[in-house]
Amino acid sequence: MAHEAHSHEHGGGEMNWKLIVVSAVFLVIGLFLDNVETFRFINPYLVLLIYIVAFMPVGLPVMREAWEQIEHERDFFSEFMLMSVAAIGAFFLGEYPEAVAVMLLYCVGEGLQDRAVDRARDSIKRLIAFRPDFARLADGREERPEAVTIGSIIEVRPGERVPLDGRLLDAPAAFNTAALTGESVPRMIETGHEVMAGMIATDSIVRLEVVREASESAISRILKMVEEAAERKSSTEAFIHRFAHVYTPVVIALAVLVVVVPWLASLFSAADYAFSMWLQRALVFLVISCPCALVISVPLGYFGGIGVASRKGILFKGSNGLDAVTMLDTVVFDKTGTLTTGAFRVEQTVGLSPEDLAFVAAVEAKSSHPIARAVVEFMQGKPLATVDSACIVNVPGYGMTCGEWAIGTLRLMKKQGIVYDEALNEVAETIVAVAHDGRFVGYILLADTPKAGIFTLPQRLKAQGIKLMQVLSGDKQALIDKLIAGFHGHGFVKGYGDLLPEDKVSHLEALKKEGKRVAFVGDGINDAPVLALSDVGFAMGNMGADMAVETADVIIQTDEPAKVVEAIAIGRRTRRIVLQNIVFAIGVKVLVMVLGVLGVATLWEAVFADSGVALLAVMNSIRPLHRPRFEEK
Repeated sequence: MAHEAHSHEHGGGEMNWKLIVVSAVFLVIGLFLDNVETFRFINPYLVLLIYIVAFMPVGLPVMREAWEQIEHERDFFSEFMLMSVAAIGAFFLGEYPEAVAVMLLYCVGEGLQDRAVDRARDSIKRLIAFRPDFARLADGREERPEAVTIGSIIEVRPGERVPLDGRLLDAPAAFNTAALTGESVPRMIETGHEVMAGMIATDSIVRLEVVREASESAISRILKMVEEAAERKSSTEAFIHRFAHVYTPVVIALAVLVVVVPWLASLFSAADYAFSMWLQRALVFLVISCPCALVISVPLGYFGGIGVASRKGILFKGSNGLDAVTMLDTVVFDKTGTLTTGAFRVEQTVGLSPEDLAFVAAVEAKSSHPIARAVVEFMQGKPLATVDSACIVNVPGYGMTCGEWAIGTLRLMKKQGIVYDEALNEVAETIVAVAHDGRFVGYILLADTPKAGIFTLPQRLKAQGIKLMQVLSGDKQALIDKLIAGFHGHGFVKGYGDLLPEDKVSHLEALKKEGKRVAFVGDGINDAPVLALSDVGFAMGNMGADMAVETADVIIQTDEPAKVVEAIAIGRRTRRIVLQNIVFAIGVKVLVMVLGVLGVATLWEAVFADSGVALLAVMNSIRPLHRPRFEEK
């Protein structure tokens, strides 16, 4: 894009602003000498020289950009060419102050716009600071993260950032995860669990076993996705880019006609033709027609949306995703790991005495299975029985036995010939059955834990214009029905269980055949096909599988389903701001173009109108960066 090259030259750097100040000072001197009666004796060529000196610091860089656009990109109709033609024409007419003002105000506007761009980029630039420069090995040596191999042991001290993804080797420790998830509250990570690069150790020295190379770490993947986001253009952005390349030559042709048509008309009528007057009107037409307000503010609007979303733990892989979420009418959620934590909790115990539970928990404490951990956590703070580890026998896929005790699934009961109530086979939740001395004693009922805030999703999605919410899962239909009942959706929420991965794909295909615009929200490897098939795929980026994250269009770093609502709201607001810019910029330009051709608008007014429109459009574009909430419709 033309502006991208130009921003390097006029990017609001210290030296550029000095040149702008120099130009402004010489312009003021020229105007003073030109208009104060006392200085009429001064040679007009000296005044012209002063204006030329005022023009050079701001005009030459723009004209050089115009030439480079022609030389390297064969772009004869860039915004720089428009400004150059207008300025040269003004010099030709003897309107020296206007010629300088065209370039000076253009460069001032560009400098202010580039500052706005930099502010929009700040939230993403800060991510780079989250990537540490070194990794401290267990032996005290410091290496670049790129030089550390998988399996190495690294040490992170309190207040330092984790340089590489690793597995926690020490006792559970708290980490500040704000860089990755936007969460302000430190997260406690258990021994053996993964710690992501970019997190900050908060209260103790921790040792980690490196599990990924630097290029594949969490923070590197985020940076890569954010960098790629700028390359994935929305349909609106792509249209504006194409529009600018058609619009500019059309405008130049119209400016030529503004000069030529009155001349032709004068040949066949008695009307006088004043070449300088019509040339000046054509120059006004050219100046106001410069499309920089559109080509700068539209992509900046999308970049602002991507930036504010990233601060909230939502990574859009491109502005096309911001556009796509505004078109959705259906949101489909995976259940386990998406709407639920994937961590079991004890809901109920039936037929078991406190002594029975103390023994069962003591046996389960010898297992690392998630269900076993849930039972142990349920008994936390209560004394457990003393169990001889030598008596515990693991029965893979069934459970465990310990002497006369059998603890596990109902299939274990059947396997050991223990009679139990067959109605338990129809229970949706997970059951840990307990038998002693060949007799069924009772059972523990466990369920997956719903994530916080999921039951407010229906009303929040409705507020964003979503017409239907669905839940798909491989779990039993009875378990899905129980979860759906908690939503109180009244037909808005529907759930489907007993689904294989291919069934989920078929289900989404059916929705799309009905003409629905579907988002799918998931986290597992088996969700990758549906994420790819959906119009917008949301992946849980913290605990989600790598394949799901790679396939999705939007990554939810906090693993909160409610962030889907925020993502839709950010997309809607960003698109609204972009459309406002388009209507405003085109409307003002057309109005002043007409006034210029009619001779009502002067070159000064054209310059102010062009720079003013561009600056207002840019300021409107960065509004998402300063808006704290995004859930208005």
